[in-house]
Amino acid sequence: MSYYYKLGEIPHKRHTQFRQPDGSLYKEELVSSKGFHGIYSILYHKNPPTKVKQVDKPIPFGYTIAKDNPLLQTHLKTSVLQSTGKDFLEARKTLLANSDVSLAMCNPTGKQMDYFYKNGESDEVIFVHEGSGYLISQFGKLRFLAGDYVVIPRTTIYKIQFDDAPVRLLIIESAGPIETVKRYRNELGQLLEHSPYCERDIRPPAELAIDDEKGEYLLKIKKGGYLHQYIYEFSPLDVVGWDGFLYPYALSIHDFEPITGRIHQPPPVHQTFQAHNFVICSFVPRLFDYHPLSIPAPYNHSNIDSDEVLYYVEGNFMSRRGIERGSFTLHPGGLPHGPHPGTTEASIGATKTEELAVMIDTFRPLLLTEDALEYVDKNYPMSWN
Repeated sequence: MSYYYKLGEIPHKRHTQFRQPDGSLYKEELVSSKGFHGIYSILYHKNPPTKVKQVDKPIPFGYTIAKDNPLLQTHLKTSVLQSTGKDFLEARKTLLANSDVSLAMCNPTGKQMDYFYKNGESDEVIFVHEGSGYLISQFGKLRFLAGDYVVIPRTTIYKIQFDDAPVRLLIIESAGPIETVKRYRNELGQLLEHSPYCERDIRPPAELAIDDEKGEYLLKIKKGGYLHQYIYEFSPLDVVGWDGFLYPYALSIHDFEPITGRIHQPPPVHQTFQAHNFVICSFVPRLFDYHPLSIPAPYNHSNIDSDEVLYYVEGNFMSRRGIERGSFTLHPGGLPHGPHPGTTEASIGATKTEELAVMIDTFRPLLLTEDALEYVDKNYPMSWN
């Protein structure tokens, strides 16, 4: 959950007359979640957001789950994934998915988006591994940098402008809303003193990006396995003001404050976001445990009701061998996993780690897609021998 925010011009009372310089009314739009019971924002357009000029033929858009894939500890060697000259939407490659969440790599370069995009069925979290730029939406311009989580509520209409190549993104799509962690909030939604980040770290759009020129504006809406192509006579960036709790924002992984202890702390201390049936965690540089007999390396773990995915960002992961930045590991429920041979003893006496990683724990099994198969490291399941 974000906090209340206001940008641009809005009337004193909602659902009241708010007129343009020519005397016509601004067009009020409520963008709400959970019907009328969740967070929402109210936007004020120069033109009706309902006025569609043309609807073109939908384009199939999605992924295919791989068949007959065995239960295995999995390493996806996506560090080799290169930019292809495609834009932000075309370059997405979904690798792991279930009915609650999907995980995709995206290495766009060259082509900028000459259209707008709306995810009509999922909230999105874009982790910016490499690159920088602007998310431009009806809520305004949001600057992002390497290390940022960019949280985008569903139905946000946006395009992304990147500064320069290279760009490497991890894209998480969620069937439910992306929220801050419930145990770190008080009854009014404010992040508590012991939360590993606070509202000061959350960055909403800084300025509006008003475009009121007439023309043809293509909006690609993702829903039900298709991109639905809508053409409008006016830009969706004709918003002169808005306020509320629902909007895209950025949070840097470098602003996440690690929680440490005398002995090894379990992964929930790294939790950054929650969603329906999965969580997102941030592993950041931190001091190791300070009990005189502590073992910094994580212990063996049998996760009986969750799948654990780690996306490796930077640093040396002392409990893993042969893992490169930009790679994934999947440790599925039903199989024990733990440090590679020799790494437990080698960790004793270490005082800190510089590792940086994103972890996604799901409470339904994750399945590999057909696109993921070319990156599977066949030697990884036996790498504990």
